[in-house]
Amino acid sequence: MTVLVDFSGAGRAMRVILLGATEMVGQGVLRECVLDKDVERVLVVGRRAAGKQHEKLHEIVLRDFSEFGGLGDAMRGYDTCFFCLGISSVGMKEEDYRKVTYDLTMRVAEALVKVNPQMIFMYVSGAGTDSSEKGRTMWARVKGQTENALLRLPFRGAYMFRPGYIQPAHGVKSRTRWVGTIYAVFGPIYPLLKRVFAKQMMTTECLGKAMIRVAKAGAEKRILEAADINQICEGNTK
Repeated sequence: MTVLVDFSGAGRAMRVILLGATEMVGQGVLRECVLDKDVERVLVVGRRAAGKQHEKLHEIVLRDFSEFGGLGDAMRGYDTCFFCLGISSVGMKEEDYRKVTYDLTMRVAEALVKVNPQMIFMYVSGAGTDSSEKGRTMWARVKGQTENALLRLPFRGAYMFRPGYIQPAHGVKSRTRWVGTIYAVFGPIYPLLKRVFAKQMMTTECLGKAMIRVAKAGAEKRILEAADINQICEGNTK
């Protein structure tokens, strides 16, 4: 069973930096942040505007993420980062995939830990990620390198989320057309699939809630697989 631990300060008002708010997972996380009474402020940083309006929500449009470290004081005072940026490896060379997956992630994380060392950093990875960094599957190997590097940074806490199948909920949509088509096909039968493959499947709502709960309370595990995420979402923890 996945165990949540008692962070001193759990239940405090949270100030969140969210990256990837226009992506499917990020949309779901943003929705849950807006709904959660303990989240008092959300700073969305992205290449395009999220298109959302709320009193909690503040936004910085950053066309070039090489400039992230230059945000300076705008990043100070936040205690949580939800890193939901990601890209499919389909058709990509390892060098190009690594630039987006490893280099960009580390650029952001290293900038944040300098100004907010007490921050909790949440990284959305993927089921099948290769922690050994030596496997044959390119994307899994690069994701593993990214996770391991993040876990070495001196954050107050860092957690790697490895969801399996994620069904968009509450109007959340993928910006990738072929992915959206897949979700549209499986959406009507998702309840059945969830009953059959309960541990591996979740909604964007469930993932968002689980990430917020770990940000509040921490977790015994630093790498959370799909079954762990579902347990946390459903409250089935010690």
